[in-house]
Amino acid sequence: MKKIEAIIKPFKLDEVREALSEMGVSGLTVTEVKGFGRQKGHTELYRGAEYVVDFLPKIKVEIVVSSAMLETAVDAIVKAAHTGKIGDGKIFITAVEQVIRIRTGETDESAL
Repeated sequence: MKKIEAIIKPFKLDEVREALSEMGVSGLTVTEVKGFGRQKGHTELYRGAEYVVDFLPKIKVEIVVSSAMLETAVDAIVKAAHTGKIGDGKIFITAVEQVIRIRTGETDESAL
């Protein structure tokens, strides 16, 4: 099993969710986060004063999939989140040793 953490632009969330649903992903966790990479933030004007916004709003999508579904899920996220502009985001993949569904006690693949 693998955990996929995708940091994407906020307006791409619905497209990513739909792409994952179409391929059979039954659940995901979404968190509003802030950060920066190569974008390095930007400047804004407020009441005549210029200020720097260092951390940009992003969305973190977390899913756990079977190893067999990994490539399909990553491809779906990349296609749905891609704009071709700086700040499209990143995907991190880590191994998951065990999953337990609290309600039923199911473990591993059956708990997904």
